[in-house]
Amino acid sequence: MPNFYDEMYSTTATVRPHYTAFAEWLAQQAPQVIEQKRAEAELNFQRVGITFAVYGDNAGKERLIPFDIIPRVINAAEWSRLQAGLVQRVTALNLFLHDVYHDQAILKAGVIPREQVLNNAQYRPAMQGVKLPSDIYAHIAGVDIVRAGEGEFYVLEDNLRVPSGVSYMLENRKMMMRLFPDLFARNRVAPVDHYPDLLLDNLRSVAPPGVDDPTVVVLTPGMYNSAYFEHAFLAQQMGVALVQGQDLYVRDNTVWMRSTRGPQRVDVIYRRIDDDYLDPRAFRPESTLGVPGLLDAVRAGRVGLANAIGTGVADDKSIYPFVPDMIEFYLGEKPILNNVPTYQCRKKDELQYTLDNLSELVVKEVHGAGGYGMLIGPASTKAEIEAFRQRLLAKPEGYIAQPTLALSACPTFVESGIAPRHIDLRPFVLSGKNVTMVPGGLTRVALKEGSLVVNSSQGGGTKDTWILEN
Repeated sequence: MPNFYDEMYSTTATVRPHYTAFAEWLAQQAPQVIEQKRAEAELNFQRVGITFAVYGDNAGKERLIPFDIIPRVINAAEWSRLQAGLVQRVTALNLFLHDVYHDQAILKAGVIPREQVLNNAQYRPAMQGVKLPSDIYAHIAGVDIVRAGEGEFYVLEDNLRVPSGVSYMLENRKMMMRLFPDLFARNRVAPVDHYPDLLLDNLRSVAPPGVDDPTVVVLTPGMYNSAYFEHAFLAQQMGVALVQGQDLYVRDNTVWMRSTRGPQRVDVIYRRIDDDYLDPRAFRPESTLGVPGLLDAVRAGRVGLANAIGTGVADDKSIYPFVPDMIEFYLGEKPILNNVPTYQCRKKDELQYTLDNLSELVVKEVHGAGGYGMLIGPASTKAEIEAFRQRLLAKPEGYIAQPTLALSACPTFVESGIAPRHIDLRPFVLSGKNVTMVPGGLTRVALKEGSLVVNSSQGGGTKDTWILEN
C-alpha cells in the first residue's frame, strides 16, 4: 500500500465498508459509458456557465473547473466528529473576534502576543468597540480539512473573509444526481440542496434590531471576479438582488439600493469584496468596487455585513497556531480537531529549524491564499529553495512552515484510467443565532500525479462529497 491514507481502499484489494455499494456499482459500468457521462457533465457545466476566472499568466481567461465523477464518501460517524469539531472551532473563532475588538481578554492573559493581533495587517482598528448583531463576525466560514497519517483529520486553514466554493458543492451534487440517479437509490446520501435556504435564514438573523422583514443583497466586485459565477448563483438561489458598489449608497448611516421602484433600504449585505475595497472613505480611496460610508452604517448598527469587517485577523496564518489555545480559553474544552504542526518563522529557533529543513517543509506566506506565495520543499528545485531562503531571511515574520503532509487520496478518473489523487475538504459553517452546516462540503482534488496543491487556480478539480446517513 502507498504511504498515504486511501479513502476508498483499506488494502489494495479491500474496499472500505462505506464505499462498498459504490464500488459494486463502478465494477458494473462499461468504460465507454463512464466516458460518455464525463463528456455530458462537461457539456452541462459549460451550458450553465460554471467557470472560474484565471489570474496571472492567463489573466481574464475563464475555464471550467475539472469535475470528477468518483465521489468522496464519508461515513456518518466520521462526519459527526468532524461536524462537532467544526462547530467548536468556528464558535471559538467568533468569540476571539468579538474579544479582540472589545475587551481583549485573551491578549491581557498573554495567550496570544498582543503585537501578533494589533499589528496584524488584517486587524481593523475602526471596528474596535463596534456592536454587531448576535456578536457574530464570521457568518460564513469555509474551513479546509485534510486527512493524513492513519486517517486523522486536521484543519489546514480557516477561511473567514470571503470563503468561496459552495456553489460547486451544490452543482456537483446536482450533476451527480442527474447523471447517476441509480447511485442515489443504492446509497443513503445526506442532502445539501437546502444550503441556500440555510444561508438566507442565517443572513436574515443578523439584520439590525427591530427589522422584521430584512432586505438581503449579495455584493459582488463584478463579472471579472474569479468567483462571479458563485455570487450570481447564490443570489439567484436565495431570491435576493445581486448588486455592485454603484448600485448602493449611504444616506444618514443607512444603506439604500437603487431600483426601478425607487430607493430601497438594505438591511443585510452578504459581501464578496475584501475589506480594503469595501469603503473608499475608510480604506482604499481609489476603490471603485465598494460603497462610500458603508463603515459608518455598520458602526451605527444600521446594516448587517456578512462577513464583518476585520474577520481576517482570525484566519491569518500567523494566528492559526493559536486556535487550539482559543478553544481552551473561551470554551474550556480540548480541541476536537487538531491543527497541522506549525513553525512560526518570526521565532528565532523555529526559523532556524525551517531554514535547516526547507527541502522537507511547506512554507506559506501568512497573508497568502490560493496556493500562491508558498514553497513545497519536496517538489521544489535547489534553485527555488535557495530563492525562497532569501525571502525567508528578509522577512521571517511573514511566513509559517509545516511538515509536508501525505494528504489522503481518492480514486479519480485521469487520462490513464482510475488512479489515486490527493484531496482536501472545505465544509461551510454558518453562524447566526445558531451554528449550522449542511452535511457535505467541497472536495478539491489535485489532478497532477503526486501533486498536493488542490486549488482551482493551480489546476485542481472537484468531486461530489457524500455524507452517508445511518
